[in-house]
Amino acid sequence: MKGISANRMPTKAPANVSIARQTIDKYKPVTGQFSVYCSVSAMERLYATFDTFMRTLVPLFCFSALLLAQDNYEIQVYPYETVAPHHTMVELHSNFTVEGSKTSVDGLYPTSHQLHETIEITHGFTGWFETGFYIFTSAQSSEGWDFVGTHIRPRFRAPEEWHLPVGLSISNEIGYQRRQYSTALWDWEIRPIIDKQIGRWYLSFNPTFDRALQGPDTKRGFEFSPNFKAGYDITKKINAGLEYYGALGPVTGFDRLRDQQQQIFPCIDLNVSPKWEFNAGVGVGVTQGTDHLIVKMIIGYRFDL
Repeated sequence: MKGISANRMPTKAPANVSIARQTIDKYKPVTGQFSVYCSVSAMERLYATFDTFMRTLVPLFCFSALLLAQDNYEIQVYPYETVAPHHTMVELHSNFTVEGSKTSVDGLYPTSHQLHETIEITHGFTGWFETGFYIFTSAQSSEGWDFVGTHIRPRFRAPEEWHLPVGLSISNEIGYQRRQYSTALWDWEIRPIIDKQIGRWYLSFNPTFDRALQGPDTKRGFEFSPNFKAGYDITKKINAGLEYYGALGPVTGFDRLRDQQQQIFPCIDLNVSPKWEFNAGVGVGVTQGTDHLIVKMIIGYRFDL
């Protein structure tokens, strides 16, 4: 293939072309003139393609990141389905903050190297109603193993007989957490859930609204903390995808971007059995107000009870 000679390029090359030239010039004495011309052409096209890709992806990525977050005790994007009637599901939510805050802020313990273990017990009462109960705990070398709080979460879903084009349900979660772990002693979460299976793709959106009922954050009113999940069925038993979590701030006026919480989790779900649930992921915080690296895992089992 005939390469484009460097002296035929525009006098003032774009930045991505200049980078390509600098890279090639470094190895020019070794590779020879002809191969250099070919490489320049190929690398210029590569850099131009990459530049176009990033200009398209970054705004989309930032927008998606602004759509999603929740407290790091139960890191999960909900599906619309509820537990079947006369069945109970027990889940263990585990996550470890590899890199988080290292000093106390607002009287809260530092999050770095905190291990969170949450037990969730959910019972299905009808085909459209369930109730979940949570026990939150935290372990850290400086504080030992500690009780954090409890929540209760009733949830309703649209019956299948309605034949809606999407899965639709809503949960209300209310509970208590100790002051050293949260500035809100009592809080309330309203979580609409919308999901859809499209071929091998699974999409779920949780536009969540939460409010502190006791503590200094009560004056902030309702805050917007949406979550999103996009997964692809690699096989019938393995689904891989991304989960997004964000806490944007009060609905009357979002926080500055650096103060918002934004987390992105590449994740995997294993559908090994109708009775079992497994999810794992590694989360990266993309703002100053977010823990920078978290590892999470969820294991659940359904009982006929």
